[in-house]
Amino acid sequence: MFVIDSYSTEVFFCLITMISWGSSSNTQKLVSPDWRVELFCWDYAFGILVMSLIFALTMGSYGIEGRSFIADIQQARIESIANALLGGIIFNAANILFLTAVSIAGISVAFSVGSGLSLVIEVIVNYLTSPIGNASLLFSGVLLIVIAILLNTTAYTRMSTAARSISIKGLLISIISGILMGLFFKYVTNSMFLDFKVPLEGKLSPYSAVFIFAVGFLISNIVLNTFIMFKPIVGIPVKYSDYFKGTFKNHLLGFIGGAIWCIGMSFSIIASDKAGTAISYGLASGAIVVASIWGIYFWKEFKNAPKGTNYILNTMLVSFLIGLILIVISR
Repeated sequence: MFVIDSYSTEVFFCLITMISWGSSSNTQKLVSPDWRVELFCWDYAFGILVMSLIFALTMGSYGIEGRSFIADIQQARIESIANALLGGIIFNAANILFLTAVSIAGISVAFSVGSGLSLVIEVIVNYLTSPIGNASLLFSGVLLIVIAILLNTTAYTRMSTAARSISIKGLLISIISGILMGLFFKYVTNSMFLDFKVPLEGKLSPYSAVFIFAVGFLISNIVLNTFIMFKPIVGIPVKYSDYFKGTFKNHLLGFIGGAIWCIGMSFSIIASDKAGTAISYGLASGAIVVASIWGIYFWKEFKNAPKGTNYILNTMLVSFLIGLILIVISR
């Protein structure tokens, strides 16, 4: 299988993850206004599964390092498979809530609050498991990102109060999503052998782990998304028949969104070998900055905000960027 040999290359892979994760939600903004989040999630799950399989059968099956995909799956212990499946289940619950938050509060708010919170939790959890890097620099970066989250929430509150349309539900859903999203990554990494050049018996390669994760994501979608369809957080219930009434464009955008996200997930996992899981996930979560830029400058989510809000938003982005730089150099 393909294995990275240098830290600089792994940082580059994390940057690809950052762009992928920060941009995948744009596909939801591009679907028809009447195409519900619950229906979008089905195609998103298919996109993740198909892309994970492509990675497993290509990069995960060729090369002299590690162990090939098919052989890796055949020797995996139930415990390793269960961990990767659990990661997929937890992330799916977080993702459904996250996409709902995007539809209510916008990309910049959902990402900054939800993904920002998940970054803080994930970095702490992964550092305790695998303490790689300078703790002072790493957690100083995390602190700056917490400040950025608070600034973004302040900007959203100012705008929504001025428009008399503040969505407490959108903020709460973002927070719950962030907590769940901050827990899934450790289960995926627990399923793998962490030195990718030295396969451990019973453990999964990074490519196999992402594929099993995707299977867990799709299987849990049958239960979780079905429940949300019949008991929606926002709007009226939807039926399975509504999914088949969707246009080709709506289905394709959902699939592409999932595929783009899976590229980021795969690259982040591959990069965790040299960088360590805490730094890999922390750097990749620069997606928050990318998504905020999309939401603020492309989708104009704060165009009607009161005077002074742009200053808060710009300070937020600077705080995010400095925090991410500290996370990178902590290695």
